[in-house]
Amino acid sequence: MSHWHRIEAGHGRPLVLLHGIGMSHAAWKPVVPLLAKQRRVLAFDVAGFGRSAPLPAGTTPNQHNLVAALGATLRYLGITDPVDFAGNSMGGMLAIEAARQGLARSVVALSPGGLWTGRTPPGLKASFDLMRRTIRRAPRLSEALLRAAPMRSMLLAVPMSAASWRMPAEEAVHAARNFVAAPAFDETFASLGTVTGAHSITVPLTVAFGTRDWLLTRRCQNRKLLPEHTRWLRPRGWGHVPMWDDPTGVAELILEGTR
Repeated sequence: MSHWHRIEAGHGRPLVLLHGIGMSHAAWKPVVPLLAKQRRVLAFDVAGFGRSAPLPAGTTPNQHNLVAALGATLRYLGITDPVDFAGNSMGGMLAIEAARQGLARSVVALSPGGLWTGRTPPGLKASFDLMRRTIRRAPRLSEALLRAAPMRSMLLAVPMSAASWRMPAEEAVHAARNFVAAPAFDETFASLGTVTGAHSITVPLTVAFGTRDWLLTRRCQNRKLLPEHTRWLRPRGWGHVPMWDDPTGVAELILEGTR
C-alpha cells in the first residue's frame, strides 16, 4: 500500500489536516503557516486525490478504509499515539471516523459531510457533476472565468464560498484542475455513507458549519449522529470551505479545539 502524500510545516504536537472531496492539501494553504507557529502540521492528500494514489484495487474507498489507510501512513511516519485532527467537508467526516477508530486525540470538523439522514442529498451530486462537467467541456473558458474575482465568487459560492474572490486566481485554477482530475472522485463519492458509530467517541469534538455554507444546509447537519458532548458552532460569514474566508479565525478555532 502506498503512503499518502503530505506537506509538513512547524514543530510540536502533530496536527493532521484533511481536505474535502475533489481537493488536495492545498485547500489548507492559507492556514498552515498560522498553525505551524505552534504545531507540527501534516496536511495530507487523501487517497485518490492530489498526489496520493487511490486505495488498492478491490478496496472500497469508504470512510472506514480511508482512515485505516491513513493510520498506516501515520505509523510509517512514526506516529503511533492518537493525534489531533482537523478536517473540512469529506475531511471532516474522515476526522470523525479517525476518532471512532481511536486515531484522534481531538477533532475539529469544518462543515463535515455525512451528517444527513438516509441517502446522500441528490443536490450534492448534481452540484459536483455540473461543476466537473463544465470544467471538462470548457477548460480554457472555465479557467479564464476563475481568474476574474467576481466570477470566481459566483462560480464557487456553493461548492466553496461566496468570498472566493479572496482566493488567489492561480489557487482557484489549481483547485479546479484537481477537482476534475481526481481519479477516485466518483467511486469515493459513491462509497462514503453517513457518519455511523460516532456515539462511541469520547475525545473532544468540535463541529462548525458557517452561516454561508450553501452546500451542506441545515438538513445536512443532524446533531443526533454525533455524541452529546460535541460542541457545535456556527461561525458568521464562513462558507463551505472557509479557509480563504477567514484564515485567522479558522486557525484559531483549530488551535483552540485541539488544545
